[in-house]
Amino acid sequence: MEVILLERIARLGQMGEVVRVKDGFARNFLLPHGKALRATAENRTRFETMKSELEARSLTLKSEAAQVSDKLDGKNFTVLRQASESGQLFGSVSPRDLVGLLADDGFRLNRSQIALNAPIKTIGQHKVPIALHPEVEVSITIIVARNEDEAARIARGEDVTQLREPTEQEAAAIAAEAFFEPGAGESARTTEGAEQAEPPASPDNA
Repeated sequence: MEVILLERIARLGQMGEVVRVKDGFARNFLLPHGKALRATAENRTRFETMKSELEARSLTLKSEAAQVSDKLDGKNFTVLRQASESGQLFGSVSPRDLVGLLADDGFRLNRSQIALNAPIKTIGQHKVPIALHPEVEVSITIIVARNEDEAARIARGEDVTQLREPTEQEAAAIAAEAFFEPGAGESARTTEGAEQAEPPASPDNA
């Protein structure tokens, strides 16, 4: 289907361009969200009458997006979720979850602005692009953890899915156990028991 873009759309075109897109993409996204018109002769004329208004509206939205970007770009947000020892979530963090998370911090966005290709399914830090405007994009960091302490460790750059290194005291205890070789003592007791159980020599054999 050929459509006339009513705003700049990344990897597709600029406002006013006529582009060919898949029918489903046009019907399910571009047309119902007011981002494009079918490329008919009537709509081409209609676009020319709308062009000045659309450009003015785009500049206003871009200016507002730039103000939001100054506050949002680079911010960290924490999401607490249950997960396995390997860091695999029992569930996921979706764009809908992020919209709610940002709203709690005063940022009003919709799911289409969250450029998350797939839901987050692992513990750790995740960079998420946010399209505030076709020409204004920022990035936020989502820290997914099982608790606040773990979130702080992840923020410091620790890999919480790796096995923890033993402390000096734990390492000393492990070394001491290895030095005494508990298995060797058991072996010695077994040998001693065998010697005691051996019958004395017969007088006839003396």
